Amino acid sequence: MHETLIVQLLILLAVANGTPVIAKLLLGDKFAASLDGGAPFGDGRPWFGPSKTIRGFVLAVLATTGAAVLLGLGWKMGVLVGTMAMAGDLLSSFVKRRLGLAPSSQAIGLDQIPESLFPLLAACLLLPLTALDVAVATMLFFAGGLLLSRLLYTWHVRDRPY
Repeated sequence: MHETLIVQLLILLAVANGTPVIAKLLLGDKFAASLDGGAPFGDGRPWFGPSKTIRGFVLAVLATTGAAVLLGLGWKMGVLVGTMAMAGDLLSSFVKRRLGLAPSSQAIGLDQIPESLFPLLAACLLLPLTALDVAVATMLFFAGGLLLSRLLYTWHVRDRPY
């Protein structure tokens, strides 16, 4: 198992997924245009909802790229992990809208697995990760995400404890 790479990738996942939350905290609604522009999908529901913004996507990729460079993984890894983490987050939102769940509602597993599994699988293109590495990192992200969300809620960084 590649413990150092797993830790580095978990840091990148935290940066990718935490940056939009921090941007909202610092900027409020400034520059927060929704990715779907409010356009409905074929079922009449939003594609993603108002909480998925262009600002969050772009800042997540930029911050993850910077973090990857600082960790010695290179900018390509940062762009890849940041983009795929946001793609996983968008997939989760899309599925939640199809299930009739409100934006920012809790869906344990759906909220954590795609946004960690997608970038970890993509990282296999550039890093010597094994299936066990990907599985362990996904499980650690899942558990850590649940714990960290509660802490961030307690510290008034998040609006909800999940």
